[in-house]
Amino acid sequence: MMNAEKIEKEPGTGQTPSTIDLDHILVEEVGQFGKYQLTTLLLAILPVIFGALASGVYIFTTARIPSRCRIPQCDGENPEFRPSWLLNAINGTNLNSFDNCAKFANSTQQHPAPPDTCPNTLFDTSRTVDCEAYVYENTLTVVYDFDLACDEWRRSRIGSFRKIGTLLALPITGFISDRWGRRVALAINAFNTAWIGLVRSFVTSYEWFTALEVIEATVGSGTFSSCYILVMELVGPKYRVAAGATLSTMFAVGQVLLGFIAWGVPSWRPLTRVLFAPQLLVVTYFWILSESIRWLMSKGRYEESEIILKKVAKVNKKQLSEKSLEALRTSAEVEKTREKVKEPWLVTKVFKSKLILFRCIVSPLWWITNTLVYYGMNINAVNLSGNLYLNYVYVSAIEIPGFWTAVLLLDRVGRKPVLICGYWLCAMCQFAFAFVPEGYEGLSLTLYLIGKFSIAMVMTTVYLFTAELFPTKYRHTLHAFASMIGRVGSITAPLTPALAQEVWKPFPSVLFGSFALLSGLLIFTMPETWRRKLPDTFEEAEALSRR
Repeated sequence: MMNAEKIEKEPGTGQTPSTIDLDHILVEEVGQFGKYQLTTLLLAILPVIFGALASGVYIFTTARIPSRCRIPQCDGENPEFRPSWLLNAINGTNLNSFDNCAKFANSTQQHPAPPDTCPNTLFDTSRTVDCEAYVYENTLTVVYDFDLACDEWRRSRIGSFRKIGTLLALPITGFISDRWGRRVALAINAFNTAWIGLVRSFVTSYEWFTALEVIEATVGSGTFSSCYILVMELVGPKYRVAAGATLSTMFAVGQVLLGFIAWGVPSWRPLTRVLFAPQLLVVTYFWILSESIRWLMSKGRYEESEIILKKVAKVNKKQLSEKSLEALRTSAEVEKTREKVKEPWLVTKVFKSKLILFRCIVSPLWWITNTLVYYGMNINAVNLSGNLYLNYVYVSAIEIPGFWTAVLLLDRVGRKPVLICGYWLCAMCQFAFAFVPEGYEGLSLTLYLIGKFSIAMVMTTVYLFTAELFPTKYRHTLHAFASMIGRVGSITAPLTPALAQEVWKPFPSVLFGSFALLSGLLIFTMPETWRRKLPDTFEEAEALSRR
Protein backbone atom coordinates (compact mmCIF):
# COMPACT_ATOMS: atom_id res chain seq x y z
CA MET A 1 0.00 0.00 0.00
CA MET A 2 1.09 3.55 -0.63
CA ASN A 3 1.84 5.75 2.33
CA ALA A 4 -0.45 8.77 2.21
CA GLU A 5 1.72 10.86 4.53
CA LYS A 6 4.71 10.63 2.23
CA ILE A 7 2.98 11.80 -0.93
CA GLU A 8 2.19 15.35 -1.86
CA LYS A 9 -1.34 16.36 -2.70
CA GLU A 10 -2.35 16.68 -6.31
CA PRO A 11 -2.29 20.35 -7.32
CA GLY A 12 -5.68 22.00 -7.43
CA THR A 13 -7.66 19.04 -6.08
CA GLY A 14 -6.53 18.45 -2.55
CA GLN A 15 -6.44 14.70 -3.23
CA THR A 16 -3.60 12.45 -2.27
CA PRO A 17 -2.69 9.58 -4.55
CA SER A 18 -3.66 7.12 -1.78
CA THR A 19 -7.26 8.25 -2.20
CA ILE A 20 -7.35 9.18 -5.86
CA ASP A 21 -10.52 8.69 -7.83
CA LEU A 22 -11.09 7.66 -11.43
CA ASP A 23 -11.13 11.28 -12.63
CA HIS A 24 -7.54 11.68 -11.42
CA ILE A 25 -6.44 8.68 -13.48
CA LEU A 26 -8.37 9.90 -16.54
CA VAL A 27 -6.80 13.36 -16.31
CA GLU A 28 -3.25 12.40 -15.34
CA GLU A 29 -2.67 9.02 -16.98
CA VAL A 30 -5.02 7.30 -19.45
CA GLY A 31 -6.50 10.44 -21.08
CA GLN A 32 -9.79 12.30 -20.66
CA PHE A 33 -10.98 11.79 -24.21
CA GLY A 34 -8.79 9.53 -26.27
CA LYS A 35 -9.49 7.02 -29.01
CA TYR A 36 -11.17 4.61 -26.57
CA GLN A 37 -13.66 7.21 -25.29
CA LEU A 38 -14.29 8.44 -28.84
CA THR A 39 -15.10 4.89 -29.98
CA THR A 40 -17.51 4.43 -27.09
CA LEU A 41 -19.20 7.76 -27.87
CA LEU A 42 -19.57 6.84 -31.55
CA LEU A 43 -21.04 3.45 -30.64
CA ALA A 44 -23.52 5.17 -28.31
CA ILE A 45 -24.87 7.26 -31.17
CA LEU A 46 -26.87 4.39 -32.72
CA PRO A 47 -28.94 3.49 -29.63
CA VAL A 48 -29.46 7.19 -28.90
CA ILE A 49 -30.89 7.73 -32.40
CA PHE A 50 -33.00 4.59 -32.03
CA GLY A 51 -34.24 5.94 -28.70
CA ALA A 52 -35.32 9.17 -30.39
CA LEU A 53 -37.20 7.23 -33.07
CA ALA A 54 -39.06 5.16 -30.47
CA SER A 55 -39.88 8.07 -28.18
CA GLY A 56 -41.40 10.29 -30.87
CA VAL A 57 -43.16 7.90 -33.23
CA TYR A 58 -46.46 8.19 -31.34
CA ILE A 59 -46.70 11.80 -32.55
CA PHE A 60 -47.19 10.44 -36.08
CA THR A 61 -49.02 7.18 -35.34
CA THR A 62 -51.66 9.07 -33.32
CA ALA A 63 -51.77 12.25 -35.43
CA ARG A 64 -55.12 13.79 -36.36
CA ILE A 65 -56.79 12.83 -39.62
CA PRO A 66 -59.21 15.30 -41.24
CA SER A 67 -62.72 13.85 -40.89
CA ARG A 68 -66.34 14.70 -41.47
CA CYS A 69 -69.75 13.26 -40.71
CA ARG A 70 -70.97 10.41 -42.86
CA ILE A 71 -74.19 11.45 -44.64
CA PRO A 72 -76.29 8.27 -44.97
CA GLN A 73 -78.59 9.76 -47.63
CA CYS A 74 -75.73 10.67 -49.96
CA ASP A 75 -72.53 8.75 -49.11
CA GLY A 76 -72.10 5.42 -50.85
CA GLU A 77 -69.88 2.46 -49.90
CA ASN A 78 -66.64 4.31 -50.75
CA PRO A 79 -67.49 7.94 -50.04
CA GLU A 80 -65.45 10.85 -51.32
CA PHE A 81 -64.07 13.04 -48.53
CA ARG A 82 -64.85 16.40 -50.17
CA PRO A 83 -67.75 15.88 -52.61
CA SER A 84 -69.14 18.93 -54.38
CA TRP A 85 -72.39 18.77 -52.37
CA LEU A 86 -70.67 18.72 -48.96
CA LEU A 87 -71.72 22.21 -47.82
CA ASN A 88 -75.37 21.30 -48.35
CA ALA A 89 -75.08 18.79 -45.51
CA ILE A 90 -72.35 20.23 -43.30
CA ASN A 91 -71.84 23.78 -42.07
CA GLY A 92 -68.73 25.42 -43.55
CA THR A 93 -67.32 28.29 -45.59
CA ASN A 94 -65.69 26.19 -48.34
CA LEU A 95 -64.59 22.63 -49.09
CA ASN A 96 -61.40 23.16 -47.07
CA SER A 97 -63.08 24.68 -44.02
CA PHE A 98 -66.11 22.90 -42.58
CA ASP A 99 -67.33 21.38 -39.32
CA ASN A 100 -65.56 18.10 -38.69
CA CYS A 101 -67.80 16.83 -35.92
CA ALA A 102 -71.36 17.91 -36.74
CA LYS A 103 -73.82 18.01 -39.64
CA PHE A 104 -77.12 19.67 -40.41
CA ALA A 105 -80.15 17.90 -38.98
CA ASN A 106 -82.42 16.05 -41.41
CA SER A 107 -85.36 17.98 -42.76
CA THR A 108 -88.88 16.60 -42.84
CA GLN A 109 -88.65 16.25 -46.63
CA GLN A 110 -86.65 13.07 -47.20
CA HIS A 111 -86.56 11.64 -50.72
CA PRO A 112 -84.04 9.62 -52.74
CA ALA A 113 -81.22 11.78 -54.10
CA PRO A 114 -79.95 11.38 -57.68
CA PRO A 115 -76.45 9.80 -57.96
CA ASP A 116 -73.55 12.09 -56.96
CA THR A 117 -75.92 14.73 -55.60
CA CYS A 118 -77.16 15.70 -52.17
CA PRO A 119 -79.70 18.55 -52.38
CA ASN A 120 -79.99 20.95 -49.46
CA THR A 121 -83.71 20.21 -49.22
CA LEU A 122 -82.74 17.04 -47.32
CA PHE A 123 -81.39 19.09 -44.39
CA ASP A 124 -82.57 21.63 -41.85
CA THR A 125 -79.75 24.20 -41.96
CA SER A 126 -81.02 25.91 -38.80
CA ARG A 127 -79.98 22.97 -36.60
CA THR A 128 -76.85 20.80 -36.31
CA VAL A 129 -76.38 17.40 -34.71
CA ASP A 130 -73.28 15.41 -33.78
CA CYS A 131 -71.92 12.87 -36.21
CA GLU A 132 -73.11 9.27 -35.90
CA ALA A 133 -70.34 7.93 -38.15
CA TYR A 134 -67.33 9.44 -39.91
CA VAL A 135 -65.59 9.67 -43.26
CA TYR A 136 -61.79 10.07 -43.08
CA GLU A 137 -59.51 11.78 -45.55
CA ASN A 138 -56.98 8.92 -45.21
CA THR A 139 -56.25 5.82 -43.14
CA LEU A 140 -52.67 6.64 -42.04
CA THR A 141 -52.98 6.74 -38.24
CA VAL A 142 -54.74 4.97 -35.38
CA VAL A 143 -57.40 7.70 -35.50
CA TYR A 144 -58.94 5.79 -38.44
CA ASP A 145 -58.43 2.28 -37.05
CA PHE A 146 -59.93 3.11 -33.64
CA ASP A 147 -62.48 5.70 -34.89
CA LEU A 148 -61.14 8.63 -32.84
CA ALA A 149 -62.24 11.38 -35.25
CA CYS A 150 -63.78 13.81 -32.78
CA ASP A 151 -62.60 12.17 -29.56
CA GLU A 152 -59.64 14.53 -29.16
CA TRP A 153 -59.11 13.81 -25.47
CA ARG A 154 -59.04 10.05 -26.02
CA ARG A 155 -56.51 10.50 -28.83
CA SER A 156 -54.30 12.83 -26.79
CA ARG A 157 -54.35 10.59 -23.72
CA ILE A 158 -52.27 8.00 -25.60
CA GLY A 159 -49.29 10.36 -25.44
CA SER A 160 -49.90 11.22 -21.78
CA PHE A 161 -50.10 7.56 -20.81
CA ARG A 162 -46.85 6.93 -22.66
CA LYS A 163 -45.15 9.74 -20.73
CA ILE A 164 -46.29 8.13 -17.48
CA GLY A 165 -44.37 5.08 -18.69
CA THR A 166 -41.24 7.17 -19.23
CA LEU A 167 -41.60 8.45 -15.66
CA LEU A 168 -41.76 4.89 -14.32
CA ALA A 169 -38.78 3.96 -16.50
CA LEU A 170 -36.43 6.26 -14.55
CA PRO A 171 -36.37 4.29 -11.27
CA ILE A 172 -36.68 0.92 -13.04
CA THR A 173 -33.75 1.56 -15.38
CA GLY A 174 -31.79 3.10 -12.50
CA PHE A 175 -32.32 -0.01 -10.38
CA ILE A 176 -31.29 -2.38 -13.19
CA SER A 177 -28.30 -0.20 -14.04
CA ASP A 178 -27.06 -0.02 -10.44
CA ARG A 179 -27.76 -3.68 -9.70
CA TRP A 180 -26.63 -5.48 -12.86
CA GLY A 181 -24.66 -2.88 -14.80
CA ARG A 182 -25.03 -0.25 -17.52
CA ARG A 183 -24.68 -2.72 -20.41
CA VAL A 184 -27.45 -4.93 -19.03
CA ALA A 185 -29.76 -1.92 -18.66
CA LEU A 186 -29.03 -0.85 -22.23
CA ALA A 187 -29.58 -4.33 -23.71
CA ILE A 188 -32.81 -4.93 -21.76
CA ASN A 189 -34.27 -1.55 -22.75
CA ALA A 190 -33.38 -2.05 -26.41
CA PHE A 191 -34.84 -5.58 -26.50
CA ASN A 192 -38.08 -4.52 -24.79
CA THR A 193 -38.46 -1.51 -27.08
CA ALA A 194 -38.06 -3.70 -30.17
CA TRP A 195 -40.38 -6.59 -29.40
CA ILE A 196 -43.14 -4.55 -27.72
CA GLY A 197 -43.09 -2.02 -30.55
CA LEU A 198 -43.41 -4.79 -33.13
CA VAL A 199 -46.30 -6.39 -31.24
CA ARG A 200 -48.04 -3.02 -31.05
CA SER A 201 -48.01 -2.73 -34.84
CA PHE A 202 -50.45 -5.67 -35.03
CA VAL A 203 -53.04 -4.69 -32.40
CA THR A 204 -56.62 -3.95 -33.39
CA SER A 205 -58.00 -2.15 -30.32
CA TYR A 206 -57.43 1.23 -28.69
CA GLU A 207 -57.02 -0.36 -25.26
CA TRP A 208 -54.24 -2.73 -26.35
CA PHE A 209 -52.48 -0.03 -28.35
CA THR A 210 -52.45 2.33 -25.35
CA ALA A 211 -51.42 -0.41 -22.92
CA LEU A 212 -48.46 -1.40 -25.10
CA GLU A 213 -47.40 2.24 -25.45
CA VAL A 214 -47.22 2.47 -21.65
CA ILE A 215 -45.49 -0.90 -21.19
CA GLU A 216 -42.92 -0.20 -23.91
CA ALA A 217 -42.11 3.21 -22.40
CA THR A 218 -41.87 1.75 -18.89
CA VAL A 219 -39.46 -1.08 -19.67
CA GLY A 220 -37.80 0.26 -22.82
CA SER A 221 -37.35 4.03 -22.73
CA GLY A 222 -34.16 3.97 -20.67
CA THR A 223 -31.89 3.58 -23.71
CA PHE A 224 -30.74 7.20 -23.77
CA SER A 225 -30.06 7.39 -20.02
CA SER A 226 -28.11 4.10 -20.13
CA CYS A 227 -25.89 5.39 -22.95
CA TYR A 228 -25.54 8.77 -21.29
CA ILE A 229 -24.27 7.26 -18.03
CA LEU A 230 -21.92 4.87 -19.83
CA VAL A 231 -20.28 7.72 -21.72
CA MET A 232 -20.23 10.23 -18.84
CA GLU A 233 -18.58 7.71 -16.51
CA LEU A 234 -15.78 7.10 -19.02
CA VAL A 235 -15.04 10.64 -20.23
CA GLY A 236 -12.84 13.04 -18.25
CA PRO A 237 -14.33 16.13 -16.52
CA LYS A 238 -13.11 18.55 -19.19
CA TYR A 239 -15.09 16.86 -21.98
CA ARG A 240 -18.31 15.85 -20.20
CA VAL A 241 -20.35 18.89 -21.23
CA ALA A 242 -19.32 18.45 -24.87
CA ALA A 243 -19.95 14.69 -24.74
CA GLY A 244 -23.39 15.27 -23.22
CA ALA A 245 -24.21 17.88 -25.86
CA THR A 246 -23.09 15.43 -28.56
CA LEU A 247 -25.50 12.78 -27.29
CA SER A 248 -28.30 15.36 -27.10
CA THR A 249 -27.45 16.40 -30.64
CA MET A 250 -27.70 12.81 -31.81
CA PHE A 251 -31.10 12.52 -30.14
CA ALA A 252 -32.20 15.57 -32.15
CA VAL A 253 -30.74 13.98 -35.30
CA GLY A 254 -32.87 10.92 -34.52
CA GLN A 255 -35.96 13.12 -34.35
CA VAL A 256 -35.08 14.68 -37.70
CA LEU A 257 -34.69 11.20 -39.21
CA LEU A 258 -38.05 10.25 -37.70
CA GLY A 259 -39.73 13.09 -39.58
CA PHE A 260 -38.25 11.98 -42.91
CA ILE A 261 -38.94 8.28 -42.31
CA ALA A 262 -42.55 9.01 -41.32
CA TRP A 263 -42.90 11.08 -44.49
CA GLY A 264 -41.64 8.16 -46.56
CA VAL A 265 -43.65 5.50 -44.69
CA PRO A 266 -46.75 7.40 -43.52
CA SER A 267 -49.02 4.43 -42.66
CA TRP A 268 -48.69 3.71 -38.94
CA ARG A 269 -48.35 -0.10 -38.99
CA PRO A 270 -45.50 -0.31 -41.54
CA LEU A 271 -43.87 2.77 -39.96
CA THR A 272 -43.83 1.12 -36.54
CA ARG A 273 -42.23 -2.05 -37.92
CA VAL A 274 -39.61 -0.11 -39.87
CA LEU A 275 -38.60 1.83 -36.76
CA PHE A 276 -38.66 -0.89 -34.12
CA ALA A 277 -37.23 -3.99 -35.83
CA PRO A 278 -33.67 -2.51 -36.10
CA GLN A 279 -33.67 -1.81 -32.35
CA LEU A 280 -32.78 -5.47 -31.83
CA LEU A 281 -29.27 -4.65 -33.08
CA VAL A 282 -28.57 -2.75 -29.87
CA VAL A 283 -28.84 -5.98 -27.86
CA THR A 284 -25.43 -6.90 -29.31
CA TYR A 285 -23.93 -3.94 -27.42
CA PHE A 286 -23.85 -6.16 -24.34
CA TRP A 287 -20.89 -7.90 -25.99
CA ILE A 288 -19.49 -4.91 -27.90
CA LEU A 289 -19.25 -2.27 -25.16
CA SER A 290 -17.16 -2.54 -22.00
CA GLU A 291 -18.92 -2.23 -18.67
CA SER A 292 -18.63 1.02 -16.70
CA ILE A 293 -15.38 1.10 -14.72
CA ARG A 294 -17.06 3.11 -11.96
CA TRP A 295 -19.88 0.60 -11.63
CA LEU A 296 -17.45 -2.36 -11.48
CA MET A 297 -15.48 -0.63 -8.74
CA SER A 298 -18.63 0.15 -6.76
CA LYS A 299 -19.38 -3.58 -6.79
CA GLY A 300 -15.87 -4.55 -5.67
CA ARG A 301 -15.01 -6.09 -9.05
CA TYR A 302 -11.57 -4.49 -9.12
CA GLU A 303 -9.84 -7.00 -11.39
CA GLU A 304 -12.36 -6.43 -14.18
CA SER A 305 -12.22 -2.64 -13.79
CA GLU A 306 -8.41 -2.71 -13.91
CA ILE A 307 -8.43 -4.84 -17.07
CA ILE A 308 -10.66 -2.25 -18.76
CA LEU A 309 -8.52 0.64 -17.50
CA LYS A 310 -5.42 -1.00 -18.93
CA LYS A 311 -7.27 -1.44 -22.21
CA VAL A 312 -8.21 2.26 -22.20
CA ALA A 313 -4.59 3.21 -21.62
CA LYS A 314 -3.39 0.90 -24.39
CA VAL A 315 -5.90 2.16 -26.97
CA ASN A 316 -5.17 5.78 -26.00
CA LYS A 317 -1.41 5.03 -26.15
CA LYS A 318 -0.90 6.10 -22.54
CA GLN A 319 0.92 4.62 -19.54
CA LEU A 320 -1.00 3.45 -16.47
CA SER A 321 1.02 2.80 -13.30
CA GLU A 322 0.34 -0.06 -10.90
CA LYS A 323 0.62 2.40 -7.99
CA SER A 324 -2.35 4.34 -9.37
CA LEU A 325 -4.40 1.17 -9.65
CA GLU A 326 -3.56 0.30 -6.04
CA ALA A 327 -4.52 3.79 -4.90
CA LEU A 328 -7.77 3.62 -6.87
CA ARG A 329 -8.69 0.33 -5.23
CA THR A 330 -7.85 1.77 -1.81
CA SER A 331 -10.04 4.81 -2.35
CA ALA A 332 -12.93 2.57 -3.46
CA GLU A 333 -12.63 0.56 -0.25
CA VAL A 334 -12.50 3.75 1.83
CA GLU A 335 -15.66 4.97 0.10
CA LYS A 336 -17.42 1.69 0.88
CA THR A 337 -16.49 2.08 4.55
CA ARG A 338 -17.93 5.58 4.56
CA GLU A 339 -21.18 4.35 3.06
CA LYS A 340 -21.66 1.95 5.95
CA VAL A 341 -21.61 4.81 8.48
CA LYS A 342 -25.18 5.68 9.44
CA GLU A 343 -26.19 9.25 8.66
CA PRO A 344 -29.45 11.16 9.16
CA TRP A 345 -32.20 10.47 6.65
CA LEU A 346 -31.84 12.73 3.61
CA VAL A 347 -35.37 14.13 3.98
CA THR A 348 -34.54 15.19 7.55
CA LYS A 349 -31.34 16.91 6.40
CA VAL A 350 -33.18 18.75 3.63
CA PHE A 351 -35.87 20.06 5.97
CA LYS A 352 -33.23 21.27 8.40
CA SER A 353 -31.66 23.42 5.67
CA LYS A 354 -33.97 26.20 4.48
CA LEU A 355 -31.74 26.98 1.49
CA ILE A 356 -31.56 23.38 0.25
CA LEU A 357 -35.28 22.90 0.93
CA PHE A 358 -36.06 26.01 -1.14
CA ARG A 359 -33.94 24.66 -4.03
CA CYS A 360 -35.77 21.32 -3.80
CA ILE A 361 -39.08 23.18 -4.12
CA VAL A 362 -38.06 25.53 -6.92
CA SER A 363 -35.92 23.29 -9.16
CA PRO A 364 -38.79 20.90 -10.06
CA LEU A 365 -40.68 23.92 -11.44
CA TRP A 366 -37.92 24.53 -14.01
CA TRP A 367 -38.08 20.88 -14.98
CA ILE A 368 -41.86 21.00 -15.37
CA THR A 369 -41.42 24.03 -17.63
CA ASN A 370 -38.67 22.36 -19.67
CA THR A 371 -40.53 19.12 -20.32
CA LEU A 372 -43.89 20.83 -20.87
CA VAL A 373 -42.52 23.31 -23.42
CA TYR A 374 -39.99 20.98 -25.08
CA TYR A 375 -42.33 18.04 -25.63
CA GLY A 376 -45.36 20.28 -26.14
CA MET A 377 -43.66 22.08 -29.02
CA ASN A 378 -42.63 18.77 -30.61
CA ILE A 379 -46.18 17.45 -30.40
CA ASN A 380 -47.86 20.62 -31.65
CA ALA A 381 -45.40 20.96 -34.54
CA VAL A 382 -47.46 18.52 -36.63
CA ASN A 383 -50.50 20.79 -36.23
CA LEU A 384 -48.80 23.85 -37.74
CA SER A 385 -49.87 24.91 -41.20
CA GLY A 386 -47.90 23.34 -44.03
CA ASN A 387 -46.24 19.94 -44.37
CA LEU A 388 -46.52 18.26 -40.96
CA TYR A 389 -43.39 16.10 -41.56
CA LEU A 390 -41.19 19.02 -42.55
CA ASN A 391 -42.51 21.09 -39.65
CA TYR A 392 -41.46 18.33 -37.26
CA VAL A 393 -38.04 18.13 -38.93
CA TYR A 394 -37.53 21.91 -38.60
CA VAL A 395 -38.59 21.95 -34.95
CA SER A 396 -36.29 19.02 -34.15
CA ALA A 397 -33.29 20.31 -36.10
CA ILE A 398 -33.35 23.73 -34.41
CA GLU A 399 -32.48 22.01 -31.12
CA ILE A 400 -28.95 21.30 -32.33
CA PRO A 401 -27.75 24.94 -32.47
CA GLY A 402 -29.60 25.46 -29.17
CA PHE A 403 -27.57 22.75 -27.43
CA TRP A 404 -24.25 24.05 -28.74
CA THR A 405 -25.06 27.69 -28.05
CA ALA A 406 -25.46 26.69 -24.40
CA VAL A 407 -22.11 24.86 -24.48
CA LEU A 408 -20.40 27.96 -25.88
CA LEU A 409 -21.99 30.40 -23.43
CA LEU A 410 -22.01 28.48 -20.14
CA ASP A 411 -18.32 28.98 -19.37
CA ARG A 412 -18.23 32.50 -20.77
CA VAL A 413 -21.19 34.33 -19.22
CA GLY A 414 -22.36 31.93 -16.50
CA ARG A 415 -25.36 29.72 -15.85
CA LYS A 416 -27.95 32.25 -14.69
CA PRO A 417 -27.73 34.66 -17.66
CA VAL A 418 -28.12 31.76 -20.11
CA LEU A 419 -31.14 30.40 -18.22
CA ILE A 420 -32.88 33.76 -17.71
CA CYS A 421 -32.37 34.88 -21.30
CA GLY A 422 -33.33 31.46 -22.64
CA TYR A 423 -36.56 31.25 -20.64
CA TRP A 424 -37.61 34.83 -21.41
CA LEU A 425 -36.79 34.62 -25.11
CA CYS A 426 -38.89 31.46 -25.23
CA ALA A 427 -41.72 33.21 -23.37
CA MET A 428 -41.70 36.20 -25.75
CA CYS A 429 -41.82 33.91 -28.79
CA GLN A 430 -44.68 31.87 -27.32
CA PHE A 431 -46.81 34.92 -26.54
CA ALA A 432 -46.07 36.44 -29.95
CA PHE A 433 -46.86 33.17 -31.74
CA ALA A 434 -50.19 32.92 -29.94
CA PHE A 435 -51.44 36.20 -31.43
CA VAL A 436 -49.95 36.23 -34.92
CA PRO A 437 -52.83 36.83 -37.38
CA GLU A 438 -53.71 34.10 -39.87
CA GLY A 439 -51.92 34.34 -43.17
CA TYR A 440 -48.47 35.00 -41.68
CA GLU A 441 -47.26 31.40 -41.76
CA GLY A 442 -43.61 32.38 -42.29
CA LEU A 443 -43.60 34.65 -39.23
CA SER A 444 -45.41 32.02 -37.14
CA LEU A 445 -42.89 29.33 -38.04
CA THR A 446 -39.95 31.66 -37.32
CA LEU A 447 -41.28 32.50 -33.84
CA TYR A 448 -41.97 28.83 -33.18
CA LEU A 449 -38.43 27.83 -34.14
CA ILE A 450 -36.80 30.56 -32.04
CA GLY A 451 -38.91 29.40 -29.10
CA LYS A 452 -37.73 25.82 -29.60
CA PHE A 453 -34.11 26.97 -29.96
CA SER A 454 -34.43 28.77 -26.62
CA ILE A 455 -35.89 25.85 -24.70
CA ALA A 456 -33.23 23.51 -26.14
CA MET A 457 -30.56 25.90 -24.86
CA VAL A 458 -32.25 25.92 -21.45
CA MET A 459 -32.56 22.12 -21.34
CA THR A 460 -28.79 21.68 -21.69
CA THR A 461 -28.10 24.30 -19.02
CA VAL A 462 -30.62 23.08 -16.45
CA TYR A 463 -29.04 19.59 -16.33
CA LEU A 464 -25.76 21.19 -15.28
CA PHE A 465 -27.14 24.00 -13.09
CA THR A 466 -29.37 21.70 -11.02
CA ALA A 467 -26.48 19.31 -10.34
CA GLU A 468 -24.24 22.17 -9.21
CA LEU A 469 -26.72 23.36 -6.56
CA PHE A 470 -26.61 20.19 -4.46
CA PRO A 471 -23.86 18.47 -2.40
CA THR A 472 -21.90 15.61 -3.93
CA LYS A 473 -23.21 12.73 -1.82
CA TYR A 474 -26.86 13.57 -2.51
CA ARG A 475 -26.45 15.22 -5.90
CA HIS A 476 -27.78 12.28 -7.93
CA THR A 477 -30.77 11.73 -5.63
CA LEU A 478 -31.83 15.39 -5.48
CA HIS A 479 -31.21 15.88 -9.21
CA ALA A 480 -33.35 12.79 -9.93
CA PHE A 481 -36.08 14.14 -7.61
CA ALA A 482 -36.31 17.40 -9.57
CA SER A 483 -36.23 15.54 -12.88
CA MET A 484 -38.96 13.08 -11.87
CA ILE A 485 -41.31 15.79 -10.60
CA GLY A 486 -40.59 17.58 -13.87
CA ARG A 487 -42.15 14.70 -15.77
CA VAL A 488 -45.51 16.22 -14.85
CA GLY A 489 -44.80 18.59 -17.73
CA SER A 490 -44.13 15.82 -20.25
CA ILE A 491 -47.30 13.98 -19.12
CA THR A 492 -49.35 17.17 -19.63
CA ALA A 493 -47.75 18.10 -22.97
CA PRO A 494 -49.64 15.53 -25.12
CA LEU A 495 -52.94 17.00 -23.89
CA THR A 496 -52.16 20.49 -25.21
CA PRO A 497 -53.46 19.82 -28.77
CA ALA A 498 -56.79 18.86 -27.23
CA LEU A 499 -56.77 22.03 -25.13
CA ALA A 500 -56.15 24.03 -28.32
CA GLN A 501 -59.07 22.38 -30.10
CA GLU A 502 -61.55 22.20 -27.24
CA VAL A 503 -60.73 25.32 -25.16
CA TRP A 504 -58.84 28.01 -27.07
CA LYS A 505 -56.51 27.69 -30.04
CA PRO A 506 -53.63 29.81 -28.62
CA PHE A 507 -53.96 28.17 -25.17
CA PRO A 508 -50.86 25.90 -25.46
CA SER A 509 -48.58 28.77 -26.49
CA VAL A 510 -49.87 31.03 -23.70
CA LEU A 511 -49.39 28.16 -21.24
CA PHE A 512 -45.83 27.52 -22.45
CA GLY A 513 -44.98 31.24 -22.33
CA SER A 514 -46.38 31.67 -18.81
CA PHE A 515 -44.33 28.81 -17.42
CA ALA A 516 -41.18 30.04 -19.18
CA LEU A 517 -41.70 33.57 -17.81
CA LEU A 518 -42.17 32.24 -14.26
CA SER A 519 -39.11 29.98 -14.49
CA GLY A 520 -36.95 32.89 -15.66
CA LEU A 521 -38.03 34.84 -12.58
CA LEU A 522 -37.27 31.90 -10.28
CA ILE A 523 -33.69 31.69 -11.56
CA PHE A 524 -33.07 35.07 -9.85
CA THR A 525 -33.63 33.37 -6.48
CA MET A 526 -30.75 30.94 -7.04
CA PRO A 527 -26.99 31.50 -6.58
CA GLU A 528 -24.64 31.60 -9.56
CA THR A 529 -22.56 28.41 -9.69
CA TRP A 530 -20.19 29.47 -12.48
CA ARG A 531 -16.54 29.34 -11.41
CA ARG A 532 -17.55 27.96 -8.02
CA LYS A 533 -16.26 24.71 -6.59
CA LEU A 534 -18.81 21.89 -6.69
CA PRO A 535 -20.20 21.61 -3.14
CA ASP A 536 -19.35 18.35 -1.35
CA THR A 537 -21.34 18.97 1.83
CA PHE A 538 -24.60 20.63 2.83
CA GLU A 539 -22.60 23.48 4.37
CA GLU A 540 -20.73 24.13 1.11
CA ALA A 541 -24.00 23.99 -0.88
CA GLU A 542 -25.57 26.53 1.48
CA ALA A 543 -22.48 28.74 1.20
CA LEU A 544 -23.22 29.25 -2.51
CA SER A 545 -26.08 31.55 -1.48
CA ARG A 546 -23.96 33.46 1.04
CA ARG A 547 -21.35 34.67 -1.41
